[in-house]
Amino acid sequence: MKTSSIALAIALSLATGCSTNAQVFANQPLVAKVEDGMSQAQVEQIGGKPLSTSARTIEPGTCNDYLLTQADRTQHYNVSFDGNGRVDHKSFMTCAEWSMAQKKAREPSSGGGGGGY
Repeated sequence: MKTSSIALAIALSLATGCSTNAQVFANQPLVAKVEDGMSQAQVEQIGGKPLSTSARTIEPGTCNDYLLTQADRTQHYNVSFDGNGRVDHKSFMTCAEWSMAQKKAREPSSGGGGGGY
């Protein structure tokens, strides 16, 4: 299980790194300043109150949804907290999308084969 979580994190990091969203929103405080291990209070000092907070469905913890705005563009962004209330993930997607990605990563692969993404 640990391997699939690592593979998912790498795949999402690569996708985010190539994204124009990462370039457009790179200077937003939530993107530029929030780091793994920060508390929820520290994140709210940087990014303000989230649009919503939800319980995580795959691992214990919570997830905050934000909407970033830059010029005439908007982008969903989430900051996810582990069971101890510390940041362990952030990405350019909603908490629901992140939860679905985690769920898919844990499903046994069909077709029995290749490595893939």
